[in-house]
Amino acid sequence: MVLIKKSIYLDFLSKFGIGGAHPGGINLTKEIIKAEKIDKTSYVLDVGCGTGQTAAYLARQYGAKVMGVDINPIMIEKAKNRMKESNLPVEIVQGSIEDFPLPDGTFDFIISESVLAFVNKPKSLKEIYRLLKDNGRFLANELTLNKRLGSPHAEEIIQFYGFESLLTETDWITLFERTGFKNRKIHPVNPSIFQNISPPEFQYSEYIEPQLYSVSEKHVYMTAKYKGILDFRVFSCTK
Repeated sequence: MVLIKKSIYLDFLSKFGIGGAHPGGINLTKEIIKAEKIDKTSYVLDVGCGTGQTAAYLARQYGAKVMGVDINPIMIEKAKNRMKESNLPVEIVQGSIEDFPLPDGTFDFIISESVLAFVNKPKSLKEIYRLLKDNGRFLANELTLNKRLGSPHAEEIIQFYGFESLLTETDWITLFERTGFKNRKIHPVNPSIFQNISPPEFQYSEYIEPQLYSVSEKHVYMTAKYKGILDFRVFSCTK
């Protein structure tokens, strides 16, 4: 059985139905995808799809066959509602990328955006590798430390966000290499992405616990406290 750490931050994201919460938001997603050869013949898996913003964009913009997977039932419901309202043939399934029961070599592309920080990374990357076709592409926008943190600080971040662990750039590249990925690259991010960044989407649940309203403030506090340390990288690699 796959378990995700209890996290008030994840509860906040799901109950507020926040889409595009990852660094750079949907604008950076569009830039990452634009560099790839995705078309109507492509089968794409959006890992940790949340409310389905990226999955919907892939289906609408490229006509690709898309599947979204998320472990959170509230996110699944909101993603399914998005596809129904937009009349998009995107399959949304509840599950974990640590153990995803589909055949080897199913997908041409797999995308993860601020997802792998919450799961067992070696296990998840092994599953992603298995699910990709030969020469399939993995694209990831993931939390990355610019430098290692001492125990009290690392624990504060892990406890608030519910992260499984914190990795540096070197840690990520080493994991990709050990998994068997080729053509491992780190992509520079155009600063202009952050100058005109789209605000996140919200799909509010009917009932939101009172304590969740303070989470956004705590998130702002944490990002300010660890500015220059808590960062992200955009990676791509090939099976």
